[in-house]
Amino acid sequence: MILLSDPRVAAVRSEDDGDELVDLREVPELRLDSRAADPAGSYARVRRAVALRLLDAQRALPVGLRLLVIEGYRPYQAQLKIFTGYRDELRRRYPQWSPERLHVETTKFVSPVEVAPHSTGGAVDLTLCDADGIELDMGTVVDATPEASANACFTGAENIPAAARRNREILVAALGGAGMVNYPTEWWHWSYGDRYWALMTGAPHTRYGPL
Repeated sequence: MILLSDPRVAAVRSEDDGDELVDLREVPELRLDSRAADPAGSYARVRRAVALRLLDAQRALPVGLRLLVIEGYRPYQAQLKIFTGYRDELRRRYPQWSPERLHVETTKFVSPVEVAPHSTGGAVDLTLCDADGIELDMGTVVDATPEASANACFTGAENIPAAARRNREILVAALGGAGMVNYPTEWWHWSYGDRYWALMTGAPHTRYGPL
């Protein structure tokens, strides 16, 4: 399992091809949840190529299922606040951890700002829902932490119900088939064009840099 703390991620050359951000509130084919909504509407924006891949993935889903997008672009300051907040929470809970382990464990839930996929506009947090917008059982809630879920938030976790495992397999097949990559400690997190995507696919550089 390669984490975002791995030096190989930061070593990927960062380029940006200028692909514009699109507002998913203007893409009626996709459902957008408001739980991560911010006043500027950043949560609803992703790069155009990401939006197209989400549409491809949705078309690959079984009849009656839909993607439910929760968050896309996350500005630098918002990413930093989440990272430092979770790191400080872990530091209080596990004071015996070394700084190195604290950093690694933090990156199982939130990316360091210097390599953050969400801050490029190339990442989304999402889940599956039915035609009425009711979320499917995915084994944990979106944004469950490794500590709170006993690592059930890991995409390949085995300590989840069989039905949730099948739902995760559906999500993986659809989004992976559309060219996106998953962060393996967060079943809901998928990206395209960022450093993590480039490393996992063997691309020589990113399509997207931080915005």
